[in-house]
Amino acid sequence: MTLQSSPLLADKNFLYATEFFSGMSIMAVELGAARLLAPYFSSSQIVWTIIIGTIMIALALGNVWGGRRADSDADPAKLYRRLIFAALWIGAIPVLGKYLILGIAGTLIVTIDTNLLIWAAFLSCMAIFVAPLFILGTVTPSLVKYATDNLQHNGRIVGNLNAFNTIGSIIGTFLPTFVTIPAVGTAITFLIFSGILLLIGVIYFLSIGAKKFFCAAAVAIFIACGLVGNSNSFAFWEKNLLYEGESIYNYLQVRETPRQIIFSTNVLFGVQSIKIKNGGLTGYYYDYALAAPLLTGGKKNLHVLILGMGTGTFAEQCRKYFPSAKITGVEIDEKITGLAKKYFALPQDVEVVTYDGRAFLQADKNFYDVILVDAYQDITIPFQMSSTEFFLLVRNHLTAGGVMVVNMNMRASGAGNINEYLIDTIGKIFPALKIVDVTNVTNRVLFAAADEKILDDLHARAQLLTDEELSRLMIDIAGKWQRPALGENIFTDDRAPVEMLGMRALDKIIQQHLQIFKEIYRREGLDGVLKHF
Repeated sequence: MTLQSSPLLADKNFLYATEFFSGMSIMAVELGAARLLAPYFSSSQIVWTIIIGTIMIALALGNVWGGRRADSDADPAKLYRRLIFAALWIGAIPVLGKYLILGIAGTLIVTIDTNLLIWAAFLSCMAIFVAPLFILGTVTPSLVKYATDNLQHNGRIVGNLNAFNTIGSIIGTFLPTFVTIPAVGTAITFLIFSGILLLIGVIYFLSIGAKKFFCAAAVAIFIACGLVGNSNSFAFWEKNLLYEGESIYNYLQVRETPRQIIFSTNVLFGVQSIKIKNGGLTGYYYDYALAAPLLTGGKKNLHVLILGMGTGTFAEQCRKYFPSAKITGVEIDEKITGLAKKYFALPQDVEVVTYDGRAFLQADKNFYDVILVDAYQDITIPFQMSSTEFFLLVRNHLTAGGVMVVNMNMRASGAGNINEYLIDTIGKIFPALKIVDVTNVTNRVLFAAADEKILDDLHARAQLLTDEELSRLMIDIAGKWQRPALGENIFTDDRAPVEMLGMRALDKIIQQHLQIFKEIYRREGLDGVLKHF
């Protein structure tokens, strides 16, 4: 079938439309890839680098192969058939993508010893996204071949095609982020853009009266993918989920156990907030952070600021043990605040500001007795909230006897680890530091103040508490915490490689926990591993 025998392509508008929607779909798939991988591997800069790099390689190879194919066989039907294959592949991602991710991750667990998350993210991206993006990479060189009538207008044709591709890419960037993913989720987003590509291919073949059975079969497969894969469940094995969804910023999950309600922004690891149904201490770092308001003397006009509110565990604990405190929380994700009110009984008198933590401090004129820094982007502190410039902002918002407390979510080991960097950075701003490891979890809690005497009062103040459980914990902290040694590993706004350091720390933690299963696998194979779950 030649270009001239297809009336639909005679004025080139359909070619431009093909270029437009192909560009749109490329960006939509790229953003969808980030959301598909994020619940399992985080949405760090490292994962984004893997996604962008992999997709660019696929597009480049598609450009080369597509140009050669167009030169050797200038039949538009071949391109539109490829588009239908790409559409069906993208439509199948919601059905099979999460199983491929877990299968690849599970295989790597027992085969490699380092950089597990990086390799798992890279191979998952290769397996799921290279094929359809390679096909979409063939679109532009093929359309240039079909649309060019003579060399006199060749530059204009190429420019028009690139313009339509770019405009489509712009819309494909904004539409998933601000409309489809927040409104209907990642799975439906894949299906929407899969359907667009499928429709383009079907319209072409209908216009030339060919491949009717092929088109009918493709539509049937797409409908099947839509029926089976329209679920937004990433943790499909979980049976006790109260909520699972997405926002502009995060994957969101609320699950329930007989004792707790737990909030997480990641499927495979991490607890961002927790509520103990019967009250009392949580057993997590939020309890340890209560030493900060205690160190201020628990005064009646105590003002607490929480940067990284989550669903309000620390706010609830402060309200319970320091009932007269004024509490302000800053949380960038408004949907998380909604979950806090619905599932975690966030106290009504706790003010929550929807804003970035650092931007809030830059605009805020108030002073605080306690500032908790607990803002995380999946597994690491956002780089802009880890630098000397940020911690100077925090210090400038503390009262004379105020205390900053920082949650470090990974008990990293080895020279130059992320905790060393954070401690050294904070030590440049605050002269008094104490650090304590949280029992039975990987968190560490750092306390910082302008005067060492403020931190030395913990044991004495703990003995005055009327709540015996809290008093015992505070006395235990006072006996365990230490002044950390300081070095020259400093984060600044210009250089703060938190994602790389955080990924290394998490990789070590994962390997420590998985070592026992690796030993079982070596002795008993996969059946032995499954028996121990």
